[in-house]
Amino acid sequence: MRLPPRGTTAPWTRWMLVLLCAPLAAAQGSAPTETKPEAPTTLFLRGEKVIVRPGRVLENAAVLVTNGKITAVGTDLVKPDGARELSAKVLCAGFIDPWSALGISGDALRDAGTAPSTRAVDAADAFADEHVRREALRAGVTSVRVQAGTTARVSGVGALLRVAPGLPMEAMVIEADAALGMSIGLSANASNQGPTFEVVDGQVIQRDRGSRGMDPFDRIADVDRVTSTIEGGRNYLVSKNEYRHELEEWQKKIAEKETELDKEFKKAKKDREKEEKDAKEKGKKFEEKKYKEDKKPQPPRFDEDSEALAQVANGDLPLTVQVHRFAELHGLLAGTEKQDRLRLVLVGASESIPLATRLVERQIPVILAPALNGRGAPDELEAADLSLPARLSRAGVTVFLGSGGVDPAATRDLPLLVQMAIGNGFDRDQAFDALTLGAARLFDAEDRVGSIERGKDADLLLLDGEPLSSAGRVQYVISAGRIVVTPEG
Repeated sequence: MRLPPRGTTAPWTRWMLVLLCAPLAAAQGSAPTETKPEAPTTLFLRGEKVIVRPGRVLENAAVLVTNGKITAVGTDLVKPDGARELSAKVLCAGFIDPWSALGISGDALRDAGTAPSTRAVDAADAFADEHVRREALRAGVTSVRVQAGTTARVSGVGALLRVAPGLPMEAMVIEADAALGMSIGLSANASNQGPTFEVVDGQVIQRDRGSRGMDPFDRIADVDRVTSTIEGGRNYLVSKNEYRHELEEWQKKIAEKETELDKEFKKAKKDREKEEKDAKEKGKKFEEKKYKEDKKPQPPRFDEDSEALAQVANGDLPLTVQVHRFAELHGLLAGTEKQDRLRLVLVGASESIPLATRLVERQIPVILAPALNGRGAPDELEAADLSLPARLSRAGVTVFLGSGGVDPAATRDLPLLVQMAIGNGFDRDQAFDALTLGAARLFDAEDRVGSIERGKDADLLLLDGEPLSSAGRVQYVISAGRIVVTPEG
């Protein structure tokens, strides 16, 4: 029997995952019941153990939530009058899927014509894949990073969105501009027709297997395209900076000239009157002296795509590049070596082990999808397995874990797949950081989510055991201060 390609979630595949993690499945128990998002209210949350942030834990503590924000954390808090109280063994931040396909419309997800200025937030849909959203919440995933044109060569600017269905836009969007995405060497972009997929009822169905793999020459061209595109963004940024400097100099000169003219106005007036009189006496035509003014600098032509790329070149936006094979990874690292402000994030990185030392030296993180690969998977994924996160992490690479960015339904399986990666050697504490504060920091959202600290948004999990363990079942889920999942009964 053949395994389905990576990214599909056929029912029997989910049973296979459960069998592989039998102890986990045995401990799952009854699933919590989702509730419709309500208006934020005052919540008083008690936990025998409150994981404030990775590495910091409070015993027998409480958290106060007011108007969707965490307003107090401590061991001596008193419940305010009228506050709703919830309690659990463990209280922690909600999980973040940094490589997801859940949260935007299917058309935007499959769009192959995206450009650098395309923004995923414009396609955000609070009601798309509602049943999948609820299952993801029950698994503890409260937010996701998504890109339009998920497998396109350029997928535009991604967004960090909340999973809970039905939220108003201001609550759903955590970070509208989370990262700019590109890809290199994906079979889906092969000129000789890679596999084609279709989303049906939230499931990604492979319609045509096509040819496996991209032509090597096309892959080299993909590397050149990405590096030259980044360089183009840098050149546009340099032009903007030069224009700003030239404009400041021009304005300074104009101000100095105006000051000089003001000081010499009376003398200039007398000189003009004398020259005019002399010309009249000599029967000549008086001509005004023309003062040559420095030409005002012209700004570079505005271009939305170049603006987005300039943000990447300046380090204002992370650049996520989905790239798997060693040759393309090596070429990308070489082609971006002089881009000292570039915040490069590798996505997929199946054959990155030989380059681990260089990734550590340049502090380049990777986002992996710890999924099972069958014979039908694209060939660029053949080197990826469940031990890859552990192997890269042991080499010193910062590793994040996502669901793969193709199938919206895969987000609901992320905590289970992360536990499988833990079972294959990935450190549990590092995995927890990768799904919470680490992921928030990666996309410049650490001031909003990822930990339980005063002033942050209340995206929280209440569990009956340790997170990312077979005993850690989700009881309640809080999203933007709203209770969105409760236990049965």
